[in-house]
Amino acid sequence: MDIIEKLIHAARPKSRRGVAGIWLDEHKLVAAARKVREAGYTKFEAITPFPLHGIDEAMGIPFSWIPWVTLTFCLTGFAFGTWFTWWASAVDWPLIIGGKPMWSLPAFVPIMFECTILFGALASVGALLYICGLPQIDPPVIDPALSSHKFGLFIPEDDTGYNQAAVEKLLKDNGAVEVKRAEF
Repeated sequence: MDIIEKLIHAARPKSRRGVAGIWLDEHKLVAAARKVREAGYTKFEAITPFPLHGIDEAMGIPFSWIPWVTLTFCLTGFAFGTWFTWWASAVDWPLIIGGKPMWSLPAFVPIMFECTILFGALASVGALLYICGLPQIDPPVIDPALSSHKFGLFIPEDDTGYNQAAVEKLLKDNGAVEVKRAEF
């Protein structure tokens, strides 16, 4: 297996089989997600064309750890910017210009600020890509309209207490206009 095939294999999503329900109204989807969680399912996914208010609480999704990554790398970037400006102006290339000190804090605030923003932004994007499992090559598609005007819930077979007939009934009873076996 050559390097290209290895990269493609690593980027290909690990799909799971299960049951998907499709809704036309986002409010009904949020209510259905709450009911699915109350039924004891914990590994289900919501697929929506735009962010939905209240879906995180309905699904029981905990607060993201990305802000902590951002804070950590912002502080690291600030420390790096401070150290680098000190090292470059006072240690590596010390020049006395007009009787000014070797390292003057106000002169280097923009560099420290930019390093803070750069480190924080790159770490945030990297953490987001890691959490989302991106990039993905040929991701499975339940329904193409889920990216424009429909909303979906996917319950995988490996979820706690999974029973296909019970899952299909649960989704239908909560307003799904279509329920089908899918891979996601």
